[in-house]
Amino acid sequence: MHAPGEEHRAREGRPTAPYSVAFWLVAAAFGVTMLGTTLPTPLYVVYQRELRFSTLVITLIYAAYAVGVLAALFLFGRLSDEIGRRRALLPGLAASVLSAVVFLVAYDDLELLFVGRVLSGIFTGTATAALVDLAGRHGTGRASLVATVVNMGGLGSGPLLAGLLAQFAPDPLRLPYAVDLGLLIAVTAGVWFMPEPVRLGGSPGQGSGQGADAGPGSRSGRRRPRVMRPSVPPQVRGVFVRAAIAGFAGFSVLGLFTAVAPSFLGSVLDMPSLALSGGVVFSVFAASTAGQILLVPRFGEASLAAGCAGLVLGMSLLTAALAVESFELLVIAGLVAGLGQGMSFRAGLTAVNAAAPASRRAAVASTFFIVIYVALSLPVVGVGIATDLAGLRAAGIGFSVAVAVLAGSVLAALLRHRNDARRPGG
Repeated sequence: MHAPGEEHRAREGRPTAPYSVAFWLVAAAFGVTMLGTTLPTPLYVVYQRELRFSTLVITLIYAAYAVGVLAALFLFGRLSDEIGRRRALLPGLAASVLSAVVFLVAYDDLELLFVGRVLSGIFTGTATAALVDLAGRHGTGRASLVATVVNMGGLGSGPLLAGLLAQFAPDPLRLPYAVDLGLLIAVTAGVWFMPEPVRLGGSPGQGSGQGADAGPGSRSGRRRPRVMRPSVPPQVRGVFVRAAIAGFAGFSVLGLFTAVAPSFLGSVLDMPSLALSGGVVFSVFAASTAGQILLVPRFGEASLAAGCAGLVLGMSLLTAALAVESFELLVIAGLVAGLGQGMSFRAGLTAVNAAAPASRRAAVASTFFIVIYVALSLPVVGVGIATDLAGLRAAGIGFSVAVAVLAGSVLAALLRHRNDARRPGG
């Protein structure tokens, strides 16, 4: 009887790493790719200063990333179920490599900067599915935990790495992307040796893939990739709307800190340090990770409400920080909002998955992520427009109030729903 790695070597006719090694190779690729998507964060102010971009242009460049993600979700959301995890991961990594090259050689070309950002969003959730497959049936919990850590850790590490390099090393608009390119080449080489965990064209029970239309470990035959249509069954809509509004509010906060926090620090608080900007953004993502991993298990079913309360409090603190120009309050606001975002996101996604029928779960979850990535783009562009019209501080305060209202509406709806359920006959 062959071990899994030996079986795949024989079947695929190429050298492959054992599943236990491939798991960490994919995790590294996931983290490095996410790092690249937020790498430009502290550099936006440099682009703005040297190339005379407006705040609106900067937010549009940032939002182009979400365009790539949404295109990938609609066009390629089920691709890895059809052609295999490895064959979907490698083109995604190639798009990330090309994105780094574009930023490296065309830093002063506005059109190419947009192209680079769109390319950076092509790498989608295939890595999470691959981690689950490589972990096996008994490692799903570990795979989900690792996916959360490397996803949010990579997103937070991008601004930190770029900020440190831009602050203390030469050529701030090229060196961060050169480092990113080197890391991407290394992890792409690692994924090249990944065994394919999904057995294509097999009968039910073969492989370990998790297709959109088949249960774990099954494959009913190859089907042509097709455009995904957002869909939410009527019986799920109440849960979905509450979770989606909370998720929209939370990811709008991440978008704000990622796109314009350096400008807040430099223009409003007169603290132009790029390393400091990267550290502040990193702390928000670190808080989000802590909220997902540490607080959701502690709060249980109350996590969505607690997360919304955290968002309301965080936005109130951000409003105060901008009003009185306090760096300390800005950092505390980011930490509190990050915790709230992490809790509301994980709790909302869990609630949506639990409420959705098994046959529609993949489509409902994908629709939820479409809402999330719209939240990463449109509100930030709105901040850019408001900044050009009314100034950065006024735009930030208006944004904070709007997010607090959104999160507060979900909190009120959750409390009302709980009270109704406690009434006799409820």
